[in-house]
Amino acid sequence: MAKQIDVQDLKKGMYVIDLDRPWIETSFMFQGFEIRTDAQLRALQRLCRHVYVQDREDGSGVRGEDRRKVAAGVASGAASGGDARQAEVLAATAAVRRGPSIHGEPIPLKAEIAEARRLEADARELVYGMQDDVRLGRNIDGERLRTIITGMVDSVVRNPDALIWFTQLRNKDEYTALHSIRVAILALAFGRHLELTVPELNILGVGALLHDIGKLKIPGAILNKPGRLTDREFAIVKSHVPEGVKILESSRHIPLSAVEVAGYHHERYQGGGYNRGLSGDRIGLFGLMAAIVDTYDAITSDRAYHAGLSAYEALGRLYAMRNKEYHGGLVDRFIQCLGTYPVGSIVELTTGDVGVVIAVNRQRYLRPTVALVRRANGAAFPPETVLDLAADRAQTAPGVEIRRVLPVGAYDIQVADYMPRGT
Repeated sequence: MAKQIDVQDLKKGMYVIDLDRPWIETSFMFQGFEIRTDAQLRALQRLCRHVYVQDREDGSGVRGEDRRKVAAGVASGAASGGDARQAEVLAATAAVRRGPSIHGEPIPLKAEIAEARRLEADARELVYGMQDDVRLGRNIDGERLRTIITGMVDSVVRNPDALIWFTQLRNKDEYTALHSIRVAILALAFGRHLELTVPELNILGVGALLHDIGKLKIPGAILNKPGRLTDREFAIVKSHVPEGVKILESSRHIPLSAVEVAGYHHERYQGGGYNRGLSGDRIGLFGLMAAIVDTYDAITSDRAYHAGLSAYEALGRLYAMRNKEYHGGLVDRFIQCLGTYPVGSIVELTTGDVGVVIAVNRQRYLRPTVALVRRANGAAFPPETVLDLAADRAQTAPGVEIRRVLPVGAYDIQVADYMPRGT
């Protein structure tokens, strides 16, 4: 039976089954959940005046098997919907993916690239606006944030490669803003590959775009220091995690599961991360995913203290750290998501010709589509010369394959110049 209770009287361990408003108007991912954290309590108190909890014989609203643990300040008991969903997705990473995606087949890349360009520009404007809001102590515009993330999710569902192309736009002077956008794009593409639902992708996207919001509280001289940080400076940098959580928890329309991305993206699979030192699946699905995509983008970016790696090198580094720093199954799936030769990779073919990978074939990872740039003899190819390595070899280039990946900037190739044009 349901029991109405004032939100100020809620306690950990109570199981909320209904609200005084529609679930869709709130930040909660699941309709019905057990209160386990202070953040959930604060969110309920901020959003509602009263809620309905599952009634118990003693009138407490707390599950009988949990009473003694709740009294000791420990929330436990049966897994919540979120825990079960996380377990389902993580278990799926160990299985061979079969059958069509729940999101259907992607539309052609050229049909989506113009919309992706508009969305990336909107996201950039949004991020700069949110940075100003945080610096001035104003609330984040949650409604506009949701609108833009919804558009990005829809684009990634239609064709993930279109927005992924915009992760090639890099400027180390704009690192914090562009890094947030790139991490959001990569997280959404990764989530699509993991078969997350559209509502789940929307929450993941919000968290990914805001994962580093706490860095606005860190002095730029420390964030961009070329040399090694002192222990004190590193402690200041680490504080961006709790600072970010604080900002997001005080903002309206930010889902609690999205806050987890900011709170857990520096946790590591075998422990040793910060700020809570969590390990294994306790980090949560979104935290485990965020750790991978945040690291990938960081190590492929030019910073004051290091030159960015190629995408191919970065994936190799992540693979070497699977089941150590990062969840092994999720690393494998992230590599599948981006492809053996990710979009933007500069590659040399067995013919000696050089080109840029412009699209990934997710059925034949070793055979992407390549924009040809430079012939083996050094001559340039005509503009927009494209070779689909997965096409019928007898009709295109019999036996042509990728020989090796070249370093970033090889032959002064500017990868962004080869972004496909829209139809």
